[in-house]
Amino acid sequence: MKLTTLMLMFAAFLSGCSASLEDYRQTQPNFELKSYFDGRVTARGMIEDYSGKLVRHFCVDIIGSWDGNRGELDETFYFNDGEIQKRIWKLNIADNGVVTGTAGDVVGTASGRSQGQAFNWHYTLEVPMDDTRYEFAIDDWMYQLDKQRIMNRSYMKKFGVTVAEISIYFDKTLAPCQSG
Repeated sequence: MKLTTLMLMFAAFLSGCSASLEDYRQTQPNFELKSYFDGRVTARGMIEDYSGKLVRHFCVDIIGSWDGNRGELDETFYFNDGEIQKRIWKLNIADNGVVTGTAGDVVGTASGRSQGQAFNWHYTLEVPMDDTRYEFAIDDWMYQLDKQRIMNRSYMKKFGVTVAEISIYFDKTLAPCQSG
């Protein structure tokens, strides 16, 4: 059996072993998208490549606003290499709890839902590298730790293989990134 066939079989096996939102049904505190992301939130994060090597870190200032079940998250990312990125999420929470969202660098519509303290959503992110734009599938998991803090783990995949992991710590008590 070829090594590539064996690796694909192993990857398929591992993909069946991932966490499910149902695993968090009885956990507390409940994830509250609207109340947590209402107003100012600061986050710090890092990006690791496929080997676990830290390749970038960043700070992000977020301003959230809501009108009923429609919301906007205005995010400004400040990377350690001096790059600044802007993303504005337009969000909608349906009556059944499904959250959908769009943003300028998101292909199509993001979709997800919460259960207990966890929120999971999926989307396709367009990432510019050199002179080319690449599309990556994002499997995004957020965990509400308390009223002030959320931990986020995102898995960036290409052809079903994780090529990067992103860890973000949201904290409503942190000073904004550009506060001095």
